[in-house]
Amino acid sequence: MSAVGRGTQAQSATADREIVISRVIDAPREVVFEAFTEVRHLSRWWGPKGFTTTTRAFEFRVGGVWDFVMHGPDGTDYQEWISWTEIVPPERITLRHGESHDDPNAFESILTFDSDGAKTRIDMRTVFPTKELRDEAVEKYHAVEGGEQTLNNLAAYIIEVVQQGVKG
Repeated sequence: MSAVGRGTQAQSATADREIVISRVIDAPREVVFEAFTEVRHLSRWWGPKGFTTTTRAFEFRVGGVWDFVMHGPDGTDYQEWISWTEIVPPERITLRHGESHDDPNAFESILTFDSDGAKTRIDMRTVFPTKELRDEAVEKYHAVEGGEQTLNNLAAYIIEVVQQGVKG
């Protein structure tokens, strides 16, 4: 389901600085893409298991920002900041993610949404500025597990929303 240091191409130039996590979600890609583009959705599923999110500002457009706080299950708050750098509905989102707009350790994530019949395969490729920052994210912050949990939360949320939509 996930790989550390492997891109879609065999050993890319950034392989030692990246994390790639994939998940197939049982919903059309337009639905999965929408869950990433509207704060009313994002705030309900974003983050690893047990985390909640408080949004301070959100504008989904190239150059727009999502300024938010993730609240850990242990009570720790994590200041987060995302700027959208590319949006190709419903195929791809590229973003820069850090603690603030001037964070020198901010990383880039490229999310691709590919149709797989009635399902969607989402690939989240994250590239860090250095191998050391990638290794720290993996070892100290459990980035692989956290990314997998985040995509699992997305899948569960979409099933809930789709089921509610069918009932309503």
